[in-house]
Formats: sequence, structure tokens, C-alpha cells
Amino acid sequence: MSSVTVLRARSRTVEIGADRPFCIIGERINPTGRKKFAEELRAGELSTVTTDAVAQVEAGANMLDVNAGIPLVDEAELLKSMLGTVQAAVDVPICIDSSVIEALEAGLSVYEGRALVNSVTAEDDRLSEILPLVARHGAAVIGLANDETGIPETPEKRLECARKIVSAAADFGIPREDIVIDPLAMTVGADPTAVRTTLTTISLIRDELSVNMCLGASNVSFGLPERPALNAAFLPMAMAAGLTSAIMSTSRPVVDSVRGADLLLGHDEWGANWIAAHRARQSTLIQEAAVP
Repeated sequence: MSSVTVLRARSRTVEIGADRPFCIIGERINPTGRKKFAEELRAGELSTVTTDAVAQVEAGANMLDVNAGIPLVDEAELLKSMLGTVQAAVDVPICIDSSVIEALEAGLSVYEGRALVNSVTAEDDRLSEILPLVARHGAAVIGLANDETGIPETPEKRLECARKIVSAAADFGIPREDIVIDPLAMTVGADPTAVRTTLTTISLIRDELSVNMCLGASNVSFGLPERPALNAAFLPMAMAAGLTSAIMSTSRPVVDSVRGADLLLGHDEWGANWIAAHRARQSTLIQEAAVP
């Protein structure tokens, strides 16, 4: 039986599950590779956070990933400010993204709802540090399928890491439905077999563990031209293998590929979401055309 992971904002609930529409987690609120955005955050300027939050939700994001990882700043305080800004702008659940324990603790302490923590690995020290925090705050957590040896090359080793995370979480009272495994997406620009490895890992985890899965979808196209086209091609394949959510771009081609795959895989009954999105776009075009 498949798991359903429930996340909440102030008044909105999102469910991640194999028989639910795919959960799009907007990736944009992250200073990595965004020099101007990082400088704004360092100066305490959060207007771009609001702009990015609203734009991603309007483009189809069901949740938002929020990352405050900038060198030489108080990440805990910045993350709290960013979370408050996002929650004031939009009413969707948040994936709190940090590798710093103090920042995760600070973020969870101010978050209004039920968050998804990004992330824990199968390393013993990380499991013992992060899982009690997740349990204490009643959150869900993303578990990366890697350990002290790094990123495993084989699907079987990644499955072994996932198995360890699920087992360790149970020891802290965290149920299987609150573990979302990241099967790890790597760029095909560096390894032509990377996507095949990821797809096999997804299938193995689905068949043995029946947990939800999430990955950084844009990783597959890193360093290559026409990235949206590659991301849009990858996601339906991953969904067919068992992927149930992704931290991803909300550009139109990528979102459309996901929502189209939802319909074709039977996760959008009678195409209700697909048709509603089409009608919303048509309405917007009509309104824009009416403006003198």
C-alpha cells in the first residue's frame, strides 16, 4: 500500500502520494548560483523572496523550497525571516532547506503548519542529529540516498541507503509516510547513464519501500543547453517509474509536462486539473487583450 505524506501551510494542505497529482515544489527561492539575490539577502532585502514566491505559485507550484544558505550570514535568523516573508505572500506548504541544524531548528520553530525538512542522509551522525528534530516538530523529512561513502553509483546501494533511513526514522517514531526519499538525480552531462540509474533506483524504492520520493529535477540537465526541454523530458519518465514529487523549475514547458503526465498516468481524473489550467490561461489572455 502506498504512503501519503501530508504537508500543511496556514490553511492549505498538500498530499504527496502515488495516486495523487504530482507535487511540484518550486526551487527558485535559493541563493545558490544567484549572486544578486544572495547580495540582497545578505543586506536584509527580501522583496525578491516575495516576488519569487508569488510567481512560482501562480505558475503551478504546490509547495516552495526555501534555502538561506549564504556564507558569512546568520543562516538561522535569515531563514526565519525568509519563511515569514514567504508565508505572508502565499499559502502553500514549505520545504525548509538547510544542512545547518541550528537553521532547521529555527525554521521549524517559526513555521506555521507542517513542513517538509530538506534533508537528512544515511550518515549515522546526520540521522542522529536531524531525525529527533523532525520528530519533535511533527514534520516530514526528505532522506537522500547517500551515506559516508558519498553518492552510490548503483541503484542497489541507493536502495540500501533508503532502507537505512526508513529504519532509523522508525526508531525515532517517524512513520514511513513522513519519509520522502531522494533517489538522487545527477547530470547526464557528466555521466550518460545517470538518468537510467535514477529511474532504476526510483522503481526499486517504490517496489520495496512504498515511500514517496522527491529529487532535484533540474540536476539532470546541469551544464547542458536547452535545460527546460531536458527537464520536461525527464520528469514524466520519473513519474512513470514512481516519483511522486520534485524540487523543480516552474517554467511553463516543465510544469506542462508534469501536468500532462498526471493526466496520462491517471492521476488527474477526467483531466480536471489540466482543463482548469487551460481555462485559467485562456481567461488571463482574454483579460490582457481587453486592457487598452
